[in-house]
Amino acid sequence: MKNDLFSIGPLTIHSYGLMIALGILVCVFMGMYRAKKHGYQDEAVLDIAIFGILSGFIGAKLLYVLVEFKSFLANPMNVLGSEGFVVYGGIIVGALAGVIYCRVKKLPFWEYFDLLAPSIAIAQGFGRIGCFLAGCCYGRPTDAFWGITFPEKSFAPAGIPLIPTQLISSAGDFIIAGILLLYSKNNKHSGNVGILYMILYGIGRFLIEFLRSDDRGMVGMLSTSQFISIGIVLLAFLLFFRKKIFKNTKSDKKEDA
Repeated sequence: MKNDLFSIGPLTIHSYGLMIALGILVCVFMGMYRAKKHGYQDEAVLDIAIFGILSGFIGAKLLYVLVEFKSFLANPMNVLGSEGFVVYGGIIVGALAGVIYCRVKKLPFWEYFDLLAPSIAIAQGFGRIGCFLAGCCYGRPTDAFWGITFPEKSFAPAGIPLIPTQLISSAGDFIIAGILLLYSKNNKHSGNVGILYMILYGIGRFLIEFLRSDDRGMVGMLSTSQFISIGIVLLAFLLFFRKKIFKNTKSDKKEDA
């Protein structure tokens, strides 16, 4: 649990940034390896990753600005220059970048989403380890034996045992990646792996929010991320049943012909 790992001259290496970078590298190399294995374009995976990562950082910062809008109005540069990001903003905008790229290159988006979904979950797992090391996204105070006490100079309150929501989230992300990899072996329909990722991540994120104690914005009685999670899960089910109905309709037409 150390935010600043070491410095090289004026450059300071932060644990959070290092874990994010490691997660991105694992995501990209795993995606390219699986692309080659399953007959997809590994160059396209690299391009999607680059565009998704760059746009994702922008989206994560924009959603953070919306969550902290009052602070942004009071001091815009302080909010823009902070280390604050909201993961869902990165996921949504990064996914849109992937859709646009596939449309331009005339590639099947859902097939590439299926391919990359396990890698995305693994990258998120590494990112949450970074959160733990930095102390951000911390949990509620607890008297349980597994409570974690963070030191001074971390984002979490120091000297108070807290629920390690970061590690719980990280374990959940790695479990989701494993489920997706297993499911993809027998899946016959494009889009189902990506949709399953949306459902599992949305439900997991909704539940973990009940254990968190950091300031992350509210929409009524729900946190911003819980509100978005509901929308993500509903959208995933809508996409799944729309695909199923559309597939059945095409099958019926073939039978009628």
